[in-house]
Amino acid sequence: MNDSTPTLVLTGGQVLTLDDVFTVAEAVAVRGRDIVAVGSDAEVRALAGPGTRVVDLGGRTVLPGINDSHLHGAAYGMTKPPFALDVGHPAVRSIADVARAVERAVAAAGPGEWIVGLGWDPGYLAECVSDPRRFPHRGDLDAVAPDHPVCLTDFSSHMVWANSAALRVCGIDADSTAPPGGVVDRDADGRPSGILREAAQSLVLAALPSPTVDRRRAAIRAVVAELHSRGITSYTEPGLGPGGATTFFGGLSTDNLTAYAGLAADGELDARVSVLLLPAPMGGSADDLRKGLAELGTPVAADPRLLNVLGVKIFADGVPPNRTAWMSEPYAGGGHGALCVHGDTPALRTEELREMIRVAHGAGFQLGVHVTGDLAIDAVVDAFVAANADAPRPDARHYVIHGDFVGPRSLARLAEHGWGVNMNPAIKWTVSDLMDEVVGRERSAYQWPVRSALDAGVAVCASSDAPITRPDWRQGVAAMMLRESKASGRASGPEQCVGLVDALRAYTVHPARQDFAEEWKGTVEAGKVADLCVLDRPLLSLDPHEITEVEVDMTVFDGRVVYER
Repeated sequence: MNDSTPTLVLTGGQVLTLDDVFTVAEAVAVRGRDIVAVGSDAEVRALAGPGTRVVDLGGRTVLPGINDSHLHGAAYGMTKPPFALDVGHPAVRSIADVARAVERAVAAAGPGEWIVGLGWDPGYLAECVSDPRRFPHRGDLDAVAPDHPVCLTDFSSHMVWANSAALRVCGIDADSTAPPGGVVDRDADGRPSGILREAAQSLVLAALPSPTVDRRRAAIRAVVAELHSRGITSYTEPGLGPGGATTFFGGLSTDNLTAYAGLAADGELDARVSVLLLPAPMGGSADDLRKGLAELGTPVAADPRLLNVLGVKIFADGVPPNRTAWMSEPYAGGGHGALCVHGDTPALRTEELREMIRVAHGAGFQLGVHVTGDLAIDAVVDAFVAANADAPRPDARHYVIHGDFVGPRSLARLAEHGWGVNMNPAIKWTVSDLMDEVVGRERSAYQWPVRSALDAGVAVCASSDAPITRPDWRQGVAAMMLRESKASGRASGPEQCVGLVDALRAYTVHPARQDFAEEWKGTVEAGKVADLCVLDRPLLSLDPHEITEVEVDMTVFDGRVVYER
């Protein structure tokens, strides 16, 4: 094979290039790490030599490698057995099921060993569904784990459920106060119920044993293998650093950064990973952020197309299901939520948030800010504008993460500056019925307004937020096209639906731009990296309800076939 002969040719298919004019080709040729030709069957077949692997697609679809633009890869790996219990739906369907899972784990554990798990959702626990006043409680776990501390993180990772043994180990009692931006739920007698929300999670999570870097590396490798089976070749790891010291299952998130760097250096990282640093914890301050950035420096990888530290993540508020997103209109039952940064009043917290954003922007980082409520989003976008006025950066590509209730004013300002929004359509599919009860049907229907954002000129990225949902882009695409509820099938905000092309761009083209990488990935075009996803059927004519049934037949990463079904 000479230097110009393709190593791989895919022919006879429906190649959705996702280029600016949405060209649909028949074939694609790969040489080494790059795409070298895209066109008709005759044009591309003519390039093949005796050593070229030629794959007859038989009408199947080729897409660019999928880019899940907000996926906690290391944490997702650590949430799966053997590292943690799965207490999410449908593995469990009731509080009693959770208790049985914990009981089995206790039977296999050593004396006093922590039991950890992730995924519980009161919207899918039978006792909570039948009685809205019922909520998980420490007593539910005490009965099966009187002597083993138990910490179960909910599906959103904004709430933990602990038993009495865990509360004792962590010194949490009736006299304990929640840190800024946190809530400790209490019984009628003032004792902690075992539910800790937002920044209060740190009271328990800080005590969890830290997995070793080797275990973290093993978890990341397992996750990347799973992502290959889903056609995913790129993802953003959103939040590694000292501010993540108490996220998910304990230990320093700097250990996760070390694990990624080691995998990349050893040639064992078979995905393109963009990183947001997390210098300050939820409930933190600008001083925390400065200190965290000084501790981290700016890590540099040998190959930035594999591992690239791009930005800084900040937590601005909580999440709507927990009524901790900062909203202009009250929740059903009262309350508006709040910003979850340092400060005793809304005005002080708003000023602290502005300073945090100013510091990170001034240091040259892209900002990805976790923010969900409409008041909080406006505060974040105002802070973006103020920071950019102080230190102009014409192409900072800041973005709001989640952006559940982003309104027209903030959408217009995001579009004006070329900033983005990263939304979670599979979470919309999961929680839309629940959100009707939390914010009312009208606001619930608007949540994650993809159509409005695109119409305003904002580049929308879609992501799984795994382990919050599984990294299944097919479900995300279907959810953007249908906006139907997982629980009831009812459409929620159908006026916010988008078509297939816009949905696919949210998993390919727009994330490449978020990564400052649109010149070399995100579409199937000659000269771009050979990251490809081959599906088992034509996609263009498919009923959106059938998209979740599509199988990934092959994944090509960096020119190599890394998965075949």
